Amino acid sequence: MTAQQQTEQRSRRRPEQVPEEKPFDERVLHIDRVARVVKGGRRFRFRALVVVGDRKNRVGIGIAKGADVTTAVAKATDVAKKHMITISLDKYGTLHHEAQAKVGGANILIKPASSGTGLIAGGVVRTILEVAGVNNVLSKSLGSTNKVNTAYATLAALESIVPSAKWITTNNTKAVSAKKATEKPSAKKNPAKKAKDKE
Repeated sequence: MTAQQQTEQRSRRRPEQVPEEKPFDERVLHIDRVARVVKGGRRFRFRALVVVGDRKNRVGIGIAKGADVTTAVAKATDVAKKHMITISLDKYGTLHHEAQAKVGGANILIKPASSGTGLIAGGVVRTILEVAGVNNVLSKSLGSTNKVNTAYATLAALESIVPSAKWITTNNTKAVSAKKATEKPSAKKNPAKKAKDKE
């Protein structure tokens, strides 16, 4: 048997497995060991904080506990996938306006940045913005450094962003009030004219 025949036989036995691309980018933000006090002592479990995003404006956060790390991460990933939100970005991959959110002691401020700036953020905030598909942003953590609260505050700030198409600007309000002003005289008849008609 030649070497070529042997390789052909092997290829017939095992079909080539192509690694499938995951639709979501899953990142573990934090793993904690938590304890529950029971009669015999303490019972330890693991708590995982996971962020899931598709890099196309969708992102979600999940937190779950498990007997071991892999169980906790798997549960947290499922929770994150169930609670995904869609964020609004402009064509340059940045935010429409600045936003600030406070959850517990964590206070997160995120601002739009010009193209080429990149992600000016650290730790949890940076990871969430990356998986959400934000390319250019400035951010500042103003309060607590608790990772769970920081993650939820970042998500709340992203959720509060309103796309520029839905903004109510002063020009829009002036146009609306001017339109109403032009409609009013035509709808109402002049009362002085009515009195003259009666005479």
